Amino acid sequence: MISKKSPVIKDESSQFPPTAATVSSSLLLGICGLPDTIFRSAVDTALADSECCKLENSELRLSCFANKALVNVGGDLAKLVPGRVSTEVDARLAYDTHGIIRKVHDLLKLYNEIDVPVERLLFKIPSTWQGIEASRLLESEGIQTHLTFVYSFAQAAAAAQAGASVIQIFVGRIRDWARNHSGDPEVEAALKRGEDPGIALVTKAYNYIHKYGHKSKLMAAAVRNKQDLFSLIGVDYIIAPLKVLQSLKESVATPGEKYSFVRRLSPENAAIYNFSKEELTRWDQLSLASSMGPAAVELLARGLDGYVNQAKRVEELFGKIWPPPNV
Repeated sequence: MISKKSPVIKDESSQFPPTAATVSSSLLLGICGLPDTIFRSAVDTALADSECCKLENSELRLSCFANKALVNVGGDLAKLVPGRVSTEVDARLAYDTHGIIRKVHDLLKLYNEIDVPVERLLFKIPSTWQGIEASRLLESEGIQTHLTFVYSFAQAAAAAQAGASVIQIFVGRIRDWARNHSGDPEVEAALKRGEDPGIALVTKAYNYIHKYGHKSKLMAAAVRNKQDLFSLIGVDYIIAPLKVLQSLKESVATPGEKYSFVRRLSPENAAIYNFSKEELTRWDQLSLASSMGPAAVELLARGLDGYVNQAKRVEELFGKIWPPPNV
C-alpha cells in the first residue's frame, strides 16, 4: 500500500528486494570485512587495475583504487536493481565545487568503461553551498545528482533551485538532535506546532518542490518506525530499514491505523501551502549560511566527518592489502 504512493528503497534485501542502491566508502569497508561476499571480486579487480598500479604517488594510487572499487561495485549493483545506483562523492571535496565536478567526471568515465549508462547513475554530494553549486553545474550537463545531509529548509530550497535530481532528508537524525538540544528556530517552530521536526522538514520541502514546479524528487531517510512511514506517505522516495518493513508486514492494523494509509503529501496539498517571502528568496551562499540553524550546521558537520573518516579508512585498508596475491 505504502509503496504504491511512495516508492520504497529498502536498506537491506532478503524478503524485500531493493529497488535502488548506493555505493559508498562504508559499503566498501563492509565488503572488505566479508571475504565471501559477491562483491569482493569487484574490489579485488580494482586493486589489480593497471592504470592505478602504475601511479607512483601513493596517495594518487590509493585514490584511484577507491574510485575504481566504488565503480566496480556500483556496476555490479546496477545489474541487481531496476532503479538507479547512487555513488558517493568523496566528502573531503565538500567545500570544493570544481573538485566535486572533477571527481564526478572521473567516476562517470569509469562507469562508461564498464557500460553503465549515465541515466542509471546518481552522484551523492553533501549539501554544502559548494556541493549545491556543483549539483547545479552537473545537472546542466545532464548528470544526475543526489544531494545529501539536508537538515534545513534553506538547504532543501537551494538544492531544488539548483535542479538536484534527488534531495535526501534524514528524518530520525533531526528528531534525535531535537531530543538533546535546543535553540534551533526551525526545530523549535515545529515542536511548538506539535510536529516532529524531521517529518515537518520533509513536508515543507516536498510542498516547496511540488508547488513551484522544481524537477527534484525528495527522499526521506532515517525512518525509524511504521508511524514515520504513515506520516511520509506520498513523498517521492522513502529509505526504509528492513526491521521497519518487517514490523509493518507482521503487525495487525488497529482500527486507528486502518485510516493511516492516507496520502499525507500530495501536489494538491502542496498547492495550498503558504510560504513566507523570506522562504521564497533566490538562495545564495550568504543567505544559506545565515538561514542554517544549529541543527543543520551540527548535523552537516557530523555527517561530513563520518564520510571523511570512512574514505580515509578505505584508503588505509587498500594500502595494507595492496598488492593482492595475484599481482
